[in-house]
Amino acid sequence: MRGYHFLIFLTSQPIGPHLGPFRYFPKKRAIIIWNQRTEAKTCEALLHEFRQKTPPGAGAKIPIVDGTARDVYNISAPFVDEGQTVFAGRVEPRDEEIAEVVFFHKRNRVWIPRPRTRRFVMQDPFVTRIHHQLVFGGVEVETLVANPKTIVGWRTVFYRGASIATLEPFAVGPRGMKDIRLVELHDGRIGVFTRPMDATEPGADIGFFIIERLEDLSEATILNAELFRGQFAENEWGGVGEAHSLSNGVLAVLGHIAYRSSDGHLHYYAYTFATNPITQSTTSPQIIAERKNFPTGPAKRSDLEDVVFSGGLRNRRRGRATLYVGVSDTEACTIDIPDPFLAYETLPVEGPPTVD
Repeated sequence: MRGYHFLIFLTSQPIGPHLGPFRYFPKKRAIIIWNQRTEAKTCEALLHEFRQKTPPGAGAKIPIVDGTARDVYNISAPFVDEGQTVFAGRVEPRDEEIAEVVFFHKRNRVWIPRPRTRRFVMQDPFVTRIHHQLVFGGVEVETLVANPKTIVGWRTVFYRGASIATLEPFAVGPRGMKDIRLVELHDGRIGVFTRPMDATEPGADIGFFIIERLEDLSEATILNAELFRGQFAENEWGGVGEAHSLSNGVLAVLGHIAYRSSDGHLHYYAYTFATNPITQSTTSPQIIAERKNFPTGPAKRSDLEDVVFSGGLRNRRRGRATLYVGVSDTEACTIDIPDPFLAYETLPVEGPPTVD
């Protein structure tokens, strides 16, 4: 992949339109340049940058009634299925990780399981639309025969159909790989994000490639994806939750970035970056939400207290957006934030600009 990334600076002062490699966008007053990739910033450095910005509003718990004592978390963003707004949620007992994915709809201001709707035995659901079809998936786990509660492996599975009721399996990812996501490009092809865990270089934990049709998605094509460099610092990682194709052809990516501290606790943050599908250049990552932005609540384990898992971004209008997340592996939340994709709308997609 090309060794470039975008840097975005905002200024209140006009500048000349031909200042070396700079590009001037009067409406946004933004300067966008391409640089050779530098060393990846740590989660702590990105978190410091995030905390210097105007803090987002207070997040809120999503009122969900499952009808059982199980937790509902790591939800998808809401989407429309057969005329009804629903979302998919990971549902499981507090002391287990063998999950069921349930589709919820809203009734009397509370989200409840939609009746007569298929359920799936998997974790961490995701949804998108490709070529006018609903594409749904999640993480299918492998357990010990002697102890069905002990997970020994996992893989991402994919379904497609006109609706939830007509979903049929069409692809399976490599064993041990989560966070494989699809997005339809402007030319009708399909961008695929991957998350290999056995990358040979630190920070090379997200891959990307393009296929012509859904039938081309396979374990072999996924394993051959080229890797983004410089996304994560050493001993840190992340993954894609969903991707959006913007009006200029740039792909805006929502995901999580994470590390484990010396006390053994995990720290997950919602983050975004953008990529040019033509050159596969990327922007610098930015954190957009942390656990402190949401109400306090229980955690599945003590080491999971500081976890935010991105599910989706919706309602992009007037410079704001709604972020849907799972927190602490027990609950689902939402928060109104500054639209993190706005700056990406002005990025050029043809490749690095030349110096005049």
